[in-house]
Amino acid sequence: MHVIMDLCIVPLGVGVSVSKYIVECEKIIKTAGLKSALHAYGTNIEGDWEDVMKVVRLCHEKVHEMGAPRITTTIKMGTRTDRAQSMSDKVTSVEEKMM
Repeated sequence: MHVIMDLCIVPLGVGVSVSKYIVECEKIIKTAGLKSALHAYGTNIEGDWEDVMKVVRLCHEKVHEMGAPRITTTIKMGTRTDRAQSMSDKVTSVEEKMM
């Protein structure tokens, strides 16, 4: 099943800056070969359900390995069965309606 996910991983107990942890998660996503788009408060990821969920697990494992004792994660995700839709399709649909 194809899924589009908005993922926000926040390590706790590591200080104020978390960018070095996010860099490692972005590397995991890229290595997995999934389409993604980093934004100010998370990352959009698109792909097969199993592949996307595996990336979430790998990110958690890596961030813990880096010393974060706790992680809070927010996930929003959507699936469709009526037609194929990509992240860019969704953005284009809104942008076209704004013209």
